[in-house]
Amino acid sequence: MKKILFAAFALLISLGSAFAQQQSSPEEMEKKLNEFIQKEVAKLETSLKLEDWQVFYADSILNHDYHAMQDELKEMRDSKVYNTDLYTKANDKWSEQMYNSMHKILDEKQWEKYLKMGAAREKKARDKRKARYE
Repeated sequence: MKKILFAAFALLISLGSAFAQQQSSPEEMEKKLNEFIQKEVAKLETSLKLEDWQVFYADSILNHDYHAMQDELKEMRDSKVYNTDLYTKANDKWSEQMYNSMHKILDEKQWEKYLKMGAAREKKARDKRKARYE
C-alpha cells in the first residue's frame, strides 16, 4: 500500500510539474491518472483475488479518492501554497480515506494480505505524521 500511495503521490506531483514545464493538457493528465488507477485495480484484483463486486467498489473508491486528491492538490498549487506539510496532510487525508474504504469491502483474509502488501506500514507512517502535526 505504501508503494501504491507513494506512487500515486509521485504521479500527482510529477503530473503537476509536467503541466508546469510542458503545459500538458488536462486531458493527458487525466488519461495518465486513469491508467494508473486501472493498473492499481488490476494489481489488487489479482493479488487479493477480488470478486467482481469488490473490483467494482475498489475501482470506484480509487477513482473517486485519487481524483479528489488531485483536485485538492491542484487547488493548493493554484493558490501558490509552498508548504510541503500541507500537501502531505492532503495526501494523508485521502490515503486514510482509501484505507478505510478498502477495509469495508475486503474480507478478513483479503484484509490481512492487503495490510501485508504495505497498507499497514503506510497507516503507521500516516499515524506517526499525524501525531507529529498535532
